[in-house]
Amino acid sequence: MKTEILEDLDAVGPAAWQALHAASALRSPFLSWTWQSEWARAFAPDDRLEIRRVTDDAGRLLGVLPLHEAEPGVLRVLGGVDVSDYLDLLAESGRESEVWAALLTSRPPTRPLWDLHSVPAASPTVERLPALAAEHGIDVTVAVEERCPILELPATWDACLAGLSGKHRHEMLRKMRRLEREVPEARAVGLASRADVESRFDDFLTLHRHSRVGKARFMDERMEAFFRRVAALLADAGGFRLWFLDAPGGPLASFLTLEWDGTVGLYNSGFRPEAAALSPGLVLLAHVVRDAIERGRRRFDFLRGEERYKYEFGPTPEAVYTVTIR
Repeated sequence: MKTEILEDLDAVGPAAWQALHAASALRSPFLSWTWQSEWARAFAPDDRLEIRRVTDDAGRLLGVLPLHEAEPGVLRVLGGVDVSDYLDLLAESGRESEVWAALLTSRPPTRPLWDLHSVPAASPTVERLPALAAEHGIDVTVAVEERCPILELPATWDACLAGLSGKHRHEMLRKMRRLEREVPEARAVGLASRADVESRFDDFLTLHRHSRVGKARFMDERMEAFFRRVAALLADAGGFRLWFLDAPGGPLASFLTLEWDGTVGLYNSGFRPEAAALSPGLVLLAHVVRDAIERGRRRFDFLRGEERYKYEFGPTPEAVYTVTIR
């Protein structure tokens, strides 16, 4: 195998990157060319990039480890802790150990720290890398960073409701009936095309920023520009939806969802604080989950964070890890 160090993502190129992404085990949008290149453009424009590319003897691309110099002596995986829920080595499925062995062998004498965040529990990076690194005399630390509640979706919405605890089912139906009674004109709307998403993105931003002070700080001008570009590009590829619970006085709640491999991921949200008593976020979430079921999706991923409302649907938490290679 051959390992090269490249100074920019374009040296790999979108076509080769996307082909490798399609052949990988973790095909989440966070490792796609769109997400990675736009993140680097928005949040690491002046950082030194160290894109480690691994090819076989025939020159076929087997793996890419995209790193940037986050601080002196620390190379961190592209994607950002605050923005990307799943990150990892991008490698052809089944070849991850070989790619990691090549990367470990090629580490420079100065050996800067490699810092990987949000690595899924099932990844070979978590399961196999520590033992593999020990063979090379390299120390790897693996620690739980956060958890993602995951819901395996049944075939029907009725089956989903039946699978809830009696308390959760009662509360959910009660809140849905209350909103229907007090705001009978309210409707859940899911937008998937680029034109529709772009036409209502300002509505989402307004709800998002008004939800909490922390969300308003998070969604600064740079973050807004990033999400506008990514939303449009992912919508073109059929991997993005913008949801609203619309009412005559304006939307009450909103969600951004990402889609990949039969999975719907609940990425971000916003709601109108003065409507909090009507639980508009939970009501809209019920519509989003039901829509995923009716479209034949297999998993609903609430992504990082264990907020209480996510557990209304009885998901199972799955850990994501920080992996440090010293």
